[in-house]
Amino acid sequence: MATADDAQYESTSTRHGSDTADSGVETTLNVSEATIWPVEHLAHVLSEYAAALVNADGGVLYIALASPDDVHIHLAGTCSGCPGATMTRERLLEPVVHSVLPRATVKVTTGLCVPEGAVRVDPT
Repeated sequence: MATADDAQYESTSTRHGSDTADSGVETTLNVSEATIWPVEHLAHVLSEYAAALVNADGGVLYIALASPDDVHIHLAGTCSGCPGATMTRERLLEPVVHSVLPRATVKVTTGLCVPEGAVRVDPT
């Protein structure tokens, strides 16, 4: 259900790496055991490096979707509607995500409403 707070929704994305053909196998948060490792590894790396910095500003980091080609991260809390989300994506989130998934497009959304099925990433 959409609320007035959804008006603060912002989306930014970028593409890095080569555009070579992939194997056709897509990993997401809701698939078989064989594809969970990259998501768990991504969540672990984000919790070590990015979540603490986002939380220091009062924000909350979520992984909304993760596949070898696309990673969708949602920023909530005080990051909702923040104009600094673009800088956070470019300077903090993209380098961390690309250390695990070098070909991934990183998309960052902000808002008070967290996407359904998103996984919260807390700092370690």
